[in-house]
Amino acid sequence: MVNRRKIMVCVTQQKSCERLIKRGAELCKAQDELLVVHVVKENWRYFGKLKEADALEYLFDISKAYDATLSVIKDMDIESALTKFAYKEQVDIIVMGESLESTKQQNMIHRLENKLNRDLIIEIVPLEIQVDQDLAISASI
Repeated sequence: MVNRRKIMVCVTQQKSCERLIKRGAELCKAQDELLVVHVVKENWRYFGKLKEADALEYLFDISKAYDATLSVIKDMDIESALTKFAYKEQVDIIVMGESLESTKQQNMIHRLENKLNRDLIIEIVPLEIQVDQDLAISASI
């Protein structure tokens, strides 16, 4: 029997989320499933200042390029929504970007870890990878 894993990538409204999806894809083996999830609080715009249709299309296209399934969820409690999704989908690995928050209470990764009641691997993509990519893009323009 083949051991099929599910890898969940948590993304925000930032266009830099492709680095997270790419990392999730790098973790995937042929039989694994890649799930991209964006949670937005109810009564908030889905993607901030970006036009919602453009932002949704961008996320969909990037997810499709990496053979991932995209889910956009509206909920008042982001951590609970991510936790419910992880349990429902029986996720094995969660990929998230490094937090810039200075306290554990503000840190989404820490708050999510506290809500998860089972062993999951949480893969943190360091921020410096994005800075290096941004510099390379700027240099090539």
